[in-house]
Amino acid sequence: MKEQIQQKLEQIALNRSIPFCYGCSKEAPTGCCESCGSDDLMRFLPEVGCEYGTDWVIKHILETELEAINLEEVFEESIRQCYPAETTVGWMTFDTVALMKENDPVSWRCALGDYESAEESEGNIISFDNGSTYFNIQTLEDFIEQEEA
Repeated sequence: MKEQIQQKLEQIALNRSIPFCYGCSKEAPTGCCESCGSDDLMRFLPEVGCEYGTDWVIKHILETELEAINLEEVFEESIRQCYPAETTVGWMTFDTVALMKENDPVSWRCALGDYESAEESEGNIISFDNGSTYFNIQTLEDFIEQEEA
């Protein structure tokens, strides 16, 4: 699944960027520089920049056109759906999520990590930067479908 999405994002990046000969500072839309004959071309994204490969174009597209998931917020919402909003201890009432986070931050981080792993293995979220940023798979698929149309 991730490989298919990655391939489709690469195709979008190729479609949106222009082959560019850095040595001649010219666009090379045919895939070969008309001035020097080089096929060692960069990708040029107008108003953004020029670099080798498509990873940076994909990163730019993801950052500017899609919203990354705030996993902590999503996890908190999941916990709020599973447990009462408030917890009473003696005569005091606390927000359940705040109580959990503040009283055992290590357990909270472990549970968040487990939630992240489960969501990723179930195919609900995906990361292209080793888990620093996650995107909702359905949102990505909708974006790709819209781009292909």
